[in-house]
Amino acid sequence: MAEILDGLKVSKEIKAEIKVEVQKILEGKKRAPHLVAILVGNNGASKAYVNSKVKDCEEVGFRSSLLKFPSTVSESELLEKIDELNKSKEVDGFIVQLPLPDQIDQEKIILAIDPRKDVDGFHPENFGKMALEMDTFLPATPFGILTLLERYNIETKGKDCVIIGRSKIVGRPMSILMGRKDFPGNSTVTLTHSYTKDIEEYTKKADIVITALGDPHFLKGDMIKDGAVIVDVGITRVDDDSPKGYYLAGDVDFDSCAAKASWITPVPGGVGPMTRAMLMKNTIIAYKTSVYND
Repeated sequence: MAEILDGLKVSKEIKAEIKVEVQKILEGKKRAPHLVAILVGNNGASKAYVNSKVKDCEEVGFRSSLLKFPSTVSESELLEKIDELNKSKEVDGFIVQLPLPDQIDQEKIILAIDPRKDVDGFHPENFGKMALEMDTFLPATPFGILTLLERYNIETKGKDCVIIGRSKIVGRPMSILMGRKDFPGNSTVTLTHSYTKDIEEYTKKADIVITALGDPHFLKGDMIKDGAVIVDVGITRVDDDSPKGYYLAGDVDFDSCAAKASWITPVPGGVGPMTRAMLMKNTIIAYKTSVYND
C-alpha cells in the first residue's frame, strides 16, 4: 500500500513557520502583512474558498480584507478598485477570486494587477519569469505540489512525469516546473490532455503522475505502474445517499491506485490545504520584498 503525501499535515507546518515570521515582524514594531481578497457575486464554492483564506490569515497573524461586489459590478468599477489596491502602501498582495461574471474580461483584470502584488501568480509577467526560472510568485497549487514533494523528499531528477490536464492554473505551469533545473524538477515531462490518444500508454510508464482534470475516479490502478507517485489535484462533489448528500472525489480511484503506488495524495487533505498554505507563503514573500518595507 502507498504511503500518504499528507497535505493537511505539511500545510499546518508551513503556516506555523509563517506565524513565527509574523511574530518577529510584529516584535520589530512593523505592521503585519496584509492580504486582500476580491469576491464578485455569490458563487458558493468561491465564497467558501475566500472565507477559508480569511481564516488562514487570522491563523498566521496576517491582516486580511474581504471586498465583496455584486455580480452586476461593472468592469470599470472593478478595475478602479484594483488600481487602488496596486497603489496602497498598506496592501502587500491581493487576489481576485475567479471565475468572474460574463460582463467582465477576466484577462483584462489579471493584467491590471501589479505583478509585485499578484500572490496568485497568474499575471503574465510572473508566469514568464517562472518559465525562465527566475524568482517570482508561483501559482499556489503548483507551488503547493512542489513543496509537498520537497518535504517528503520525493526523487524527481530523471523521472518520467506525466501531467493530465493543461489548465493555465495547474497543468501547464506544473509541466514547466517539473522540468526546471531544480528540486523538485529535472523530470522528463509529458503533458497530456483531452485530445491525447491512449493516455494510459503514458501513465503506465510514468514514475510520477499529476492529474488535474476534475473527472472523478478517472485514473485507475491498472493505468499506473508499481511504485508510481500519484498527485491528485481534482476535487469534485459526487452525489450519494449519505446524510450530506454528496462526497468529495478526486481524479484518482484511490483504492486501486493506492494498492500499487509508492506515494499518493488523499482527497480531501492532499493538494487543497497546500494551495491555501502557499497563498500565505506568497503573501509573506510579497511583504518582505515590498518597496514599502525597505
